[in-house]
Amino acid sequence: MTDTSADLVILGGGSGGYACAFRAAELGLSVILVEKDKLGGTCLHRGCIPTKALLHAAEVADNAREGDQFGVKSSLEGIDIAGVNSYKDGIVSRLYKGLQGLVKANKVTLVEGTGTFVGPNTVEVDGQRYTGKNVVLATGSYARSLPGLEIGGRIITSDQALSLDFIPEKVVVLGGGVIGVEFASVWASFGADVTIVEALPRLVPAEDEYASKQLERAFRRRGIKFKTGVKFTGATQSGTGVSVTLESGDVLDADLLLVAVGRGPNTSGHGYEQAGVKIDRGFVITDERLRTNLPNVYAVGDIVPGLQLAHRGFQQGIFVAEDIAGQNPKVIDEAGIPRVTYCKPEVASVGLSEAAAKEKYGSAVETFVYDLAGNGKSQILKTAGGVKLVKAPDGPVVGVTMVGERVGELIGEAQLIYSWEAYPEDVAPLIHAHPTQTEALGEAFLALAGKPLHVHG
Repeated sequence: MTDTSADLVILGGGSGGYACAFRAAELGLSVILVEKDKLGGTCLHRGCIPTKALLHAAEVADNAREGDQFGVKSSLEGIDIAGVNSYKDGIVSRLYKGLQGLVKANKVTLVEGTGTFVGPNTVEVDGQRYTGKNVVLATGSYARSLPGLEIGGRIITSDQALSLDFIPEKVVVLGGGVIGVEFASVWASFGADVTIVEALPRLVPAEDEYASKQLERAFRRRGIKFKTGVKFTGATQSGTGVSVTLESGDVLDADLLLVAVGRGPNTSGHGYEQAGVKIDRGFVITDERLRTNLPNVYAVGDIVPGLQLAHRGFQQGIFVAEDIAGQNPKVIDEAGIPRVTYCKPEVASVGLSEAAAKEKYGSAVETFVYDLAGNGKSQILKTAGGVKLVKAPDGPVVGVTMVGERVGELIGEAQLIYSWEAYPEDVAPLIHAHPTQTEALGEAFLALAGKPLHVHG
């Protein structure tokens, strides 16, 4: 018989839920973790990991196609989509096995089934009740659609896109945010004709405008079409394709329509509102310490308003476990959460955009852009882009935005710079190995500290 009470009952085993479970167990708390599907949640099974595997396969395809640029005689014979899916699924499977092993190693009690929060501190699964001194709600998110737009057949979300057994010849992507531009990038590399439709005025609209301009320029060069500032009005599908109509009167015909209009909080059907949890537009409302309005009930991850990122949920899970264990951890700075879009080229940022910094600090905000044309490793990789720094008046650097292939790997240093409130003169003396793309960060800080070297006027 399973022990039905614990120090902590967690509803949801995604990045936030399992991180909370493992950290709490490390700190000596007894933990029951409830998961209806597979441990690892969206990120591992339907999100970050499988999409990045597709993006790497796409990069390999581009490398084969573009070998002549590097004096290498190579060509792309084609894409074996079954082989791509096998590679992708193998990675997910290995990571999933690793997580299952960690559950056992940490002595976390895993309950498989759909859980309902019945309050005040109890979760019910298949008629069995599990009571915790504390409860953490971590039920994640789902792929949104638009009113009147039925998902099915040739109209798909990222969930179905990840398991396609063919490459569409022509595809329309509805939404120019992270998910939309990543899938557009993959399909274009695989040889598809891609058009992105975005209602807001620019691609990746949550990023600094500099990033949008750089990405749009790169996508034009790659032949990825996009229509920004235009609203979708409807879609009809037949046995052979789908027709997408726009407010502008344009009609786009394609094999598939990918609906990538963001993710919604997975809060309905779990008993939250009936138990008295405060909900706003589907999200669970918490204070800065991730406490809901009910005593000893916390929420983490995509159901809490803010960036819907696996590493945010992961960190929030650790934070809540430490808080419950009495360690009084420091509140997470939402602006300090790094953000990476893994299309080609990548977009990576941390801290504030120029617009957000001006809103906070006024118009005296300083900015500097270092072009990757001056960076040796970027030239070796044949990538364009740059590093944009945003500095508070007489203060530290409060935002870093980067565009270019592989810049996602630079976000670690950028996050430290932002989180430690570094001034340009603090970073300028730090030595960056040559030739690496990290030098682009170093050069940007040298310039902002008043000693530009590889910078043209």
